[in-house]
Amino acid sequence: MFQKVAIIGGGAAAATLVSELLERRTPKPLHLTWFAGSAEPGRGVAYGTPSDRHLLNVRAASMGMFVSKPGGFLEFAQAANPAVKGSDFLPRRLYGDFLRTRVDAAIAGARQLGHDINLVPFCAQSVVPSSEGVTIGYGEGEEAHAEAAVLAIGSLPPRPLSGVQDAALASGRYVTDPWPYLAAAEGDDRPLRVLVIGLGLTAVDVVLELSARWPNAHFTALSRHGHLPEPHLAAASAPSDDGNDLAEQMRDDPNIRTWLHRLREATEGADDWRTVVDSMRPHTQGLWQELPDAERSRFLRHARWAWERARHRMPPQVAGSVGKLEKAGKLHRLRGRMQSVSLRMDGDLDVVRRETGTHDTVTETYDIVIQTVGLNTDTLRTDHTLMRQLVIDDLVTPDRMGLGLAAQPDGHLLDGEGKPRGNLFAIGSLLRGALWESTAIPEIRKQAQSLANLLVK
Repeated sequence: MFQKVAIIGGGAAAATLVSELLERRTPKPLHLTWFAGSAEPGRGVAYGTPSDRHLLNVRAASMGMFVSKPGGFLEFAQAANPAVKGSDFLPRRLYGDFLRTRVDAAIAGARQLGHDINLVPFCAQSVVPSSEGVTIGYGEGEEAHAEAAVLAIGSLPPRPLSGVQDAALASGRYVTDPWPYLAAAEGDDRPLRVLVIGLGLTAVDVVLELSARWPNAHFTALSRHGHLPEPHLAAASAPSDDGNDLAEQMRDDPNIRTWLHRLREATEGADDWRTVVDSMRPHTQGLWQELPDAERSRFLRHARWAWERARHRMPPQVAGSVGKLEKAGKLHRLRGRMQSVSLRMDGDLDVVRRETGTHDTVTETYDIVIQTVGLNTDTLRTDHTLMRQLVIDDLVTPDRMGLGLAAQPDGHLLDGEGKPRGNLFAIGSLLRGALWESTAIPEIRKQAQSLANLLVK
């Protein structure tokens, strides 16, 4: 059992693990040090948005913080508004409130169970594991010591795409990280030309928010296939079955082409394809672990976009709002890849793109370009201070495909020699290489429960 544990990160994964640990009765009291990077942790990037236009893409009934209390968030929301239903898609801001409330309650009750927690409002800058424990550096040369440490740092800072010139970045008109930009963006009535690179859920959030603040702006969204995320059905629907038969068929032949063929067959025979995709959720992590590296690579190159489009869906009201923008001519989608972004003499940006399926290039001019290409989990090419230190010092191994860190499925990180470290763990998006599905709350809460069991067993 580890009595002294350091948890590094200030988002939902860290908050869930902290709460899971503090609410346990253990043979010996726990001493947690939480490097949250903020005096009010828990929200992170995902749930830090103040906008009510940014909705959860999971229904309220499924967003509980603990495996043992899956309806906790619904109860929280209904206490404020009894009209809320379990099938509703609620604002992410409200879920951030829920996380803060649960964390505060866990910290307040910790003393009654004999535990204590030290909330450090700084980011950890270095982590050095050894056979004696873990040393964490932070602040102005300060250090803390623990028996074990958990990395729960979420997505890494986004990096500019290849082809973006330094002058374009320096101009401030090419936006690499959309969330601080949205927080600071003011109203503007000018007919702005805005290019959004990427067409996932983040792109949808950006377009909906800025179109409300910039009523005369025109938005162009560029992605390889030009497709929006699929919408959820208006009414909740249960999976067609437990997915066991389909999962067993896939295990018999761990090949992406075979798997896609099996999925197509299953969806063709279902009343709605969503029920088939949802039935696979309990099996996805296990199936991913059985895929050879060559097949994982093939999936990432050819099928990832389609899976994520079907798996991470838009709430129906969000899909309706996007559809209205398209019908009004304020949003236009393009298929292709950005080749370069350069700054013009007049301060605008020239964007060269290649159209999908051709070698033709097109140059267009925009006032603002916003990068929304999803989570950055490439630990080998990041500017994140802590991650660079761990990688450079050979204390961890970057995942070969850029999906976080090499790890065992239980969260044990592997060192530079590929051996599991007994006192260094991860939770959340850093485990995408080991688990693939490792970012949504239903997966996070299971990881938090399992990791807490491992830490205190």
